[in-house]
Amino acid sequence: MKKINIFYWICTGLLIAMVGVGSVLDAISYPDSVKMVTGLGYPAYLVPFLGIAKLLAFTVILVPGYHRLKEWAYAGIAFDILGALYSNIVLGKPFPALIFIIMPILLLVGSYVFYHKRSAADNPILVKN
Repeated sequence: MKKINIFYWICTGLLIAMVGVGSVLDAISYPDSVKMVTGLGYPAYLVPFLGIAKLLAFTVILVPGYHRLKEWAYAGIAFDILGALYSNIVLGKPFPALIFIIMPILLLVGSYVFYHKRSAADNPILVKN
């Protein structure tokens, strides 16, 4: 159980450090964030919405309980990161630039898997067969 907790917090902490900082900048409509999103072809008004949505999702992930809401939070972050990956691939970004998008995907998957392992160890009733 201790190893599961350590791996969960490592994956979740690194994910929040990588994506969470960007979501704060998005929420306040930092000019570089707006420039990056508009460069992908999306409207500028989408930036603060996505930033606040990601901050709410990370808050739900960090707060104990709310298991169903956590599933939605993980899904929302996954859609956001996969959408960014797709947008960059369509625009023809070189592979080294995509590493900074692939890394959060791996951290998200790790956080999600270890979250479920923690939940199963803490409360076997929540595990669905």
